[in-house]
Amino acid sequence: TIRPVRRSYYDPSSAPGKGVVWEWENDSGTWTPYDMDVGITIQRAYEKQHPWVDLSAIGFCYVIDFATMGQINRQTQRKRRVRRRLDMVYPLVSGTPTSSASPSPSPGCSLPPGESRCLRAGRGCLGAGRGSFSPLLGARSGPVSPEPGRTSALPKLPGLGGSAGPLAFPAGAWGLQRGRGGSCISMKRLRLLFLLEAGVGVPTVPVKNLTGSSPVNPALAGITGILMSAAGLPVCLTRPPKLVLHPPPVSKSEIQSIPGISHTCRKTTKKQAKKGKTPEEVLKKYLQKVRHPPDEDCTICMERLSAPSGYKGPQPAVKPDLVGKLVKCSHVFHLHCLVAMYNNGNKDGSLQCPTCKTIYGVKTGTQPPGKMEYHIIPHALPGHADCKTIRIIYNIPPGVQGPEHPNPGKSFTARGFPRHCYLPDSEKGRKVLRLLLVAWDRRLIFAIGTSSTTGESDTVIWNEIHHKTEFGSNLTGHGYPDINYLDNVLAELAAQGITEESLAHEKD
Repeated sequence: TIRPVRRSYYDPSSAPGKGVVWEWENDSGTWTPYDMDVGITIQRAYEKQHPWVDLSAIGFCYVIDFATMGQINRQTQRKRRVRRRLDMVYPLVSGTPTSSASPSPSPGCSLPPGESRCLRAGRGCLGAGRGSFSPLLGARSGPVSPEPGRTSALPKLPGLGGSAGPLAFPAGAWGLQRGRGGSCISMKRLRLLFLLEAGVGVPTVPVKNLTGSSPVNPALAGITGILMSAAGLPVCLTRPPKLVLHPPPVSKSEIQSIPGISHTCRKTTKKQAKKGKTPEEVLKKYLQKVRHPPDEDCTICMERLSAPSGYKGPQPAVKPDLVGKLVKCSHVFHLHCLVAMYNNGNKDGSLQCPTCKTIYGVKTGTQPPGKMEYHIIPHALPGHADCKTIRIIYNIPPGVQGPEHPNPGKSFTARGFPRHCYLPDSEKGRKVLRLLLVAWDRRLIFAIGTSSTTGESDTVIWNEIHHKTEFGSNLTGHGYPDINYLDNVLAELAAQGITEESLAHEKD
């Protein structure tokens, strides 16, 4: 039986280039090395000082935790030890550049004649656009400098600028063929080399996943690749970064309470509206009567303020021609309209100006009963490597709508719970958490309505206070890094009447 064999070449800065071997401990207590591609992935994350690396992106259901030097099975949660060992460094391809008209190797080149070459066209290795990685060749493009004292020079093509680089790949990959007179390159490949020299990058076809929906349909991507290859053009099928919703597994002993914040859990129940005060009595605190209304429209009923209110619903016990001005923002409305607006709301003793959204009193919402947990986990968010992470877990069960909800007496659903959200454990992150606790107590984080993503009605939805639900990525816009998020969510909380003054008010 005859089987093909091949020889692989690696970047000198990669794990094999440095002699680094990553191993896992098997059941017999001995150490087994990872496959080379897996080891390279682990070493790359290790050098970037990532706290962990998820191997599911390359087909393995494991997480490597560098803090504990352990391998965790995502499905079974079983842990194994891993270790990093220094071994023999892979031999480098070396030699001196040559200006010979033929691409045969220089006398000092350590490669067997005709076996392989590294052709570099000025702006990067063949087969990949600038700064990208080509799985077809296994070589990183762009200028790569060899380590001091170690050279990797390979023959230079006639008419092409740039010096040879430290990477090599099999000759057959780009039309290098061994002939009677040595090595030769097809004219089709030479044309491609000149395109690369002119700065023309290799087109890439992004494929999100090969089994589901993607920016480019997988079948179309395959046909495109075949046509481009037939035309002598390289094609690189790339996958976008993987969605990382959750951090690596965390044990109970690693979870910490948050300094300065009591307890680690809050529960809410249905709060009854304040009784004993009529709508007229509530509004009286926030209004001044206007004897001579201005010549403008009431923004609630759109009738002139000098005319009676145009509200046609249930009639409040207020004369329709009375006009009042809100004391903070000075906006003017029919008293008839304001009472009707209050009766159609939460009736919690607060009022929000329909023009500028200024809040009078303490605004509360209609969030269903549930539980909010919060604690610190020992992992960092992207963009916040200098601190740990605050994890918030919301849990709201399905139930029956109350009188304050859109359809009283009708059941509601609660999809996607428990919902995990993340904040950096920084000074500003803790400030946001304290304000979110106020929002939770005031039942303002969730509401019952129609989902904007699924279209389902009578379900629990977010209530205009955005949360980050992706831990290690930002593919949907709900993750990190996001340098403006903390400021944005503080503004959203302020729009609900929750500021640092609210913290003092809650203590009182």
